[in-house]
Amino acid sequence: MSSTKARAALRTSARASAELLLILVMLAVSLWVLGRMWSVVWPLVIGLLLTTLTWPPTRFLLRRGWKPALAASTVTVLFLLVAAGVVALIAVPVASQSGDLTDGVVDGVQKVREWAAGPPLNIGDAQIDKAFDTAVSRAQDGLGSMVGAVVTGVSTVVNGLVTAVLALFLMFFFLKDGPRFLPWLARQLPGRLSTDVPTVAARGWDTLGSFVRSQAAVGLIDAVLIGLGLWILGVPLVLPLAVLTFVSAFVPIIGAFFAGFVAVLIALVSNGLMDALIVLAIIVVVQQLEGNVFQPMIQSRGLGLHAAVILLAVTLGGSLAGIVGSLLAVPAAALIAVVWNYVREQLQEPSQDPRTDEPETGIAASS
Repeated sequence: MSSTKARAALRTSARASAELLLILVMLAVSLWVLGRMWSVVWPLVIGLLLTTLTWPPTRFLLRRGWKPALAASTVTVLFLLVAAGVVALIAVPVASQSGDLTDGVVDGVQKVREWAAGPPLNIGDAQIDKAFDTAVSRAQDGLGSMVGAVVTGVSTVVNGLVTAVLALFLMFFFLKDGPRFLPWLARQLPGRLSTDVPTVAARGWDTLGSFVRSQAAVGLIDAVLIGLGLWILGVPLVLPLAVLTFVSAFVPIIGAFFAGFVAVLIALVSNGLMDALIVLAIIVVVQQLEGNVFQPMIQSRGLGLHAAVILLAVTLGGSLAGIVGSLLAVPAAALIAVVWNYVREQLQEPSQDPRTDEPETGIAASS
């Protein structure tokens, strides 16, 4: 009897291992296909993210009787005007000071290195020196690419223009035809899929919109408060540091540490140790306010992800796709959680749970 149970257990383990291997192969193939189609997927992702920001004013106009094409055109034009103003007022000064920002970070790292080599630490062995030199090189290269990404958004100007144009066109069509997408999708799918897929899509859209809008609002508050503190202390490069703080807010946990580290280094190099400690205190206070006050107030519905899951997602996304992967890791993890929660609901015993109803808000709702 024990040998029979052992063989049955081995067969079950083998079947489970084969199924898991098949899932991993399918995931690897999907990622490979995604990489090959990235020139199309990237504008689609940007278009969706922009749509989450511009959908509320479009919905407002639609509810006042505006035609979908007119409402989408108006919001798109206003968005272009705002974007042009941001480029004129922020991006140009940031680009002109990006070299000073990079040099300041490198000088700050060097100053920390010299302090660590002196008393009381007296760290002077060759391995530590080599590690600091590597850190300086990586900080210079990484920060330069980060500032370049803030200004241009892509590695080359031509690709950036193509991506921006495609994303804007997609945003316009999403705004114009978005409310009709889920009914159309439901008519195309057979059987139960006509209910399951639109429901998951509606929940995913609400989750994505909640993430983007809440992170943008929190990032703006962080940038204003930290930038104001830097300006009062007379720290140079206030505008680039404020922009870096805003952008870093879209990379939870890691982004805050990175932006704070850069601000403290610049203050250390330019103003000395005392002001650097004050900047560090300002950043800690603002981050505490963000986590305990701003985030709960602004984000009415959380993503439902544990902090450890967010940290692992950001780390995995960064290792797979660099800065782009870090930016997209959390919304991707949140969308996976939406799918998982829906599947889990369907596998449970039937219950009268109002959460299974289709949401009334978001682009999926009819106008």
